[in-house]
Amino acid sequence: MPSSLPQGDPAPTDASLPDAALDELGTRPFGIYVHVPFCAVRCGYCDFNTYTAEELGDTPGASRTTYAEAAIAEIRLARRVLGDRDLPVDTVFFGGGTPTLLSPADLSAMLAAIAAEFGLSPDVEVTTEANPDSVAAWDLQALREAGFTRMSFGMQSAVGHVLATLDRTHDPLRVPAVVGWSRDAGFEHVSLDLIYGTPGESKADWELSLEDALACHPDHISAYSLIVEPGTALARRIARGELPMTDDDDLADKYLLADQRLESAGFAWYEVSNWARDRSARCRHNELYWTGGHWWGVGPGAHSHVGGVRWWNVKHPAAYAGRLAEGVSPAAARESLDAETRRVERVLLETRLRDGLPMMTLDQPGRAAVIDLVDRGLVERAGERLVLTLDGRLLADAVVRDLLP
Repeated sequence: MPSSLPQGDPAPTDASLPDAALDELGTRPFGIYVHVPFCAVRCGYCDFNTYTAEELGDTPGASRTTYAEAAIAEIRLARRVLGDRDLPVDTVFFGGGTPTLLSPADLSAMLAAIAAEFGLSPDVEVTTEANPDSVAAWDLQALREAGFTRMSFGMQSAVGHVLATLDRTHDPLRVPAVVGWSRDAGFEHVSLDLIYGTPGESKADWELSLEDALACHPDHISAYSLIVEPGTALARRIARGELPMTDDDDLADKYLLADQRLESAGFAWYEVSNWARDRSARCRHNELYWTGGHWWGVGPGAHSHVGGVRWWNVKHPAAYAGRLAEGVSPAAARESLDAETRRVERVLLETRLRDGLPMMTLDQPGRAAVIDLVDRGLVERAGERLVLTLDGRLLADAVVRDLLP
């Protein structure tokens, strides 16, 4: 089943925000995330808030055909809440789920609503995720013409038995095709997502996935270690002994292999799990998250953050659509972050970035820990910033724990 939401405090039905939060708008980039909660099949490792057609059945308000209408209603709500201040959108990200299970017309309509309500920055980045088997060449052409600038494909692996373990249904040969169609449609930026450490995946399997991904000539690659989330089908299979648990040494070896191969192919890491050919190829929307920007999350279960206030929507598509139809906020709850919580979150996120964590973000115990981390070869000083070494990237969570004693 999809993951649960945090508890939080009651959220106002009109979605209003404190003046202090609104006053911060314009000081950092502003983005919009659109969650599309539909999937053709449920992948065994995934705990995102997603639903198959079989799970939704005939539930009123949960139809794919009416989803864009509900999302556009929330976009208009966001405009009313954020007021008439000039707030052009710097990044838009359609995630899921599988956004491209909706028609290009629906995705384009939601993007057009964002443009109409807020305006788009001249260099706006507009990304949609897609499965390789969820788009055709003409879909990509339609998306590019509508203003989408970046495609992110869930490749995960080039090896059939690995994809089968992950419950991924696409043919690996589809990946180079969709990347080529994206280029033909005019997409300058194309990203591939990979997962390493799947039970049964050999080193040779992972090498093949890396080589096949690079052969597609994307300008961005994300490589994530498999995380066995509680409550997922994969976790149950491992608990029953059908599959082995992931191995930390295997994950570390595969990360090092990925970094070596990607660096030699001209990619540079800019976040622990993300590599880009140059700065322009980085995912600016994710950078907005990692550096404390402001964003409004549209859709069931979507999270938002504006000026230290974070909130999240009800999870089920029918409940989400129903609230908007009644003219009330779909937010389930929210929390206000105090200064110390915001500082801690900066350390958690910015430590993972190649641009590094400003030393001024650390408190006195954290600054004292830096000396030991440097001596152990896990971090290095770059001016007034702290940057992970390669060994530090392997132990990023441990580094953060030391910086937040």
